[in-house]
Amino acid sequence: MRVNTTLFSLLLLLPLALTIQASENQRPENQASVKQTKKIRSAVSSLADKTAHYAVKTYKKQMIDSLEKLVRYNTVAKEGIPSPENPEHIAFKEELSRQAKLLGFDFHDYGYVMIIGLGDSKERIGVITHGDVQPADPSKWKQSPFKLDLTSEPGKLIGRGTEDDKGPISSALYAMKSIKDQNIKLSKRIELYIYMAEESDWDPLKKFIKKHTLPQLNITLDAAYPVVTAEKGYGTISMIFPQKKLVTDKTYVQSFKGGFFNSQIPEDAQAIIINADKNLLSQLRSAAAAHQGMKYTYQLSGKQLTITARGKSTHSSKPENGVNAITHLADLLSTKRWPSNSAGALVNFLNDHLGTGLYGKKFGNIAYKDDFMGPMSVSPTLLKQTDKGIQLNINLRRPRGKLKSQLENEIKFALAAWESSNQIKLTGLSFYIGEPFVLSDAPHISTLLNVFSHYTNIYPAHPVSIGGGTNSRLFPNAVSFGPSMPDAEYTGHSEHEFISMKQFELNLKMYTAALVELAK
Repeated sequence: MRVNTTLFSLLLLLPLALTIQASENQRPENQASVKQTKKIRSAVSSLADKTAHYAVKTYKKQMIDSLEKLVRYNTVAKEGIPSPENPEHIAFKEELSRQAKLLGFDFHDYGYVMIIGLGDSKERIGVITHGDVQPADPSKWKQSPFKLDLTSEPGKLIGRGTEDDKGPISSALYAMKSIKDQNIKLSKRIELYIYMAEESDWDPLKKFIKKHTLPQLNITLDAAYPVVTAEKGYGTISMIFPQKKLVTDKTYVQSFKGGFFNSQIPEDAQAIIINADKNLLSQLRSAAAAHQGMKYTYQLSGKQLTITARGKSTHSSKPENGVNAITHLADLLSTKRWPSNSAGALVNFLNDHLGTGLYGKKFGNIAYKDDFMGPMSVSPTLLKQTDKGIQLNINLRRPRGKLKSQLENEIKFALAAWESSNQIKLTGLSFYIGEPFVLSDAPHISTLLNVFSHYTNIYPAHPVSIGGGTNSRLFPNAVSFGPSMPDAEYTGHSEHEFISMKQFELNLKMYTAALVELAK
C-alpha cells in the first residue's frame, strides 16, 4: 500500500498540536481574560441580585395594581389651570400618597413636585420621574387610554403613561418596597421624585430646584437603556402661511390640516381640493402606491376632493419609528405647484423644504450631525388654523456641534429665500432652540451598565444618546436608566402606548438591583 508521507507526518503531529493548544489556553493572559469575563458577569452583588429576584417574585401583581390605579387619572395639562389646582392632578397625587404611605414610605407634596422617601441618611440618591402625560385620542384605542388594558393584546399593558412615565413610577415604588422588606442598611436615602408638568412646563421644577437641595446622585426613569448620557436639544420653528382668498376655476387646495401635539409625529392629516376631477383622483391614487406605511381615503363630491391620510404616530424624538401623515400627504400632492393661498403655500413649502425626509436636508444648510448623538431631526408635527392663516410647527431635535445662533441664522436665511422666490411673506415667525445635554462622567454610570448587562446578557453595554429631553439635565449627576430597551420601539406619545409584561418585570428587577448597589 502506497502511503502519502506528508499526510502521515501531519497525523503524527496532531496530538502534539492539540497539546500545544491546550497549553495556550492555560497561558496567564488567557486565564486573565476568562477571569475578567467572570468578573463582569458577577459585577452585581449577591445582595442586589437576591433583592431583585425577591421583588419580581413577590410584587408583580401589586405593581400592576399600582399602575392600574395611576393610569386611570387623566393627568394631561390643562391650559390656564396650574397642576396644583387641576382636579385630576390632585386626585392622582392623593392616590400616590395613599400608595406611598401603605408601603411604609414618607410622602411630601410641594405642589408641582412630590417626593417619596425611604431612609434617613444625609446622603441621598434621587429617582426622577413624572406623573403628567401627553394627550390621547380615545377613538384610536381599543379601550380607554385612561384604563389599563390587559386583554386586548395579551402580554402588553396598554394605556397612556404605561411607558411614559407612570409604569416606571410603579416599578420604582416596588423596588423601594423590596429593599425595605429585606432590611438592607442604606448609606443613602432613596428619594422618588414625581414632577407634574414635565410634558408641558419645566419652569415650576426650576423654581423648586432653586429652593431645595437635591440628591448628589440621580437616575431618571424616562428614556432608554443601557444608560443615557446625552440628549438632543428640543426646538420649535413656528410660522403662519397668511390667508389669501382665491377666485379661480383652477384646481387649488382649500384646506390642509394635521397633527395632534408638538412632540408627536402626526398620524393624521387631511386636504380638501377644489375644482378636482376624476383624472386628478386617478393620478393621486397611483402616486399613493409608493407611500409605504400610509393609508389614504378619497371622497370626490362634485368638484371637491377630500383626502384623508393615516400614518403612524410616535414620539417626535424618534421620527424614524413613525410615518408622518403631514409630510406624506403633502408629497402626494407634489405633482403640481399649487396656487398660493394659505393651504397651497403650505403644501408647496412642505415639499420644497421638508419632503418626507427626517433630517432637514432640503431645508437650506441647517442639516448636521454629531458622531455620538446622531443627526438633527426636523419634523413638522402640528398645523393650526388661525384667523391669520395656517400655523405650522416644526419640531427640532438638535445634537451638539452647531451654535444656536448659527442654526437660527441658517433657518432665517432659508425662509427668506423661500419667501423671495414665492413672493409670500410668512408671519408669526418664532424660534425656540434648546441646548443639547451631555454628561459623560457621572460616577454611577459603570454600576448601571453592570446591572443592565447582568440582567439582559447584553455585553458589552455602552452609554447611548437619545433625541428626547428629560429632567436629567436639571439634576446633578443624573443619567437616564430605562424604561425602553435598545432597538425597541418607544411607544410613549403614540396612540398605542404600552409596556410589555416581560419588560415591566425586567424593569423592576433592574431598578431594584441598581438602587441596592447605589444606596447600600
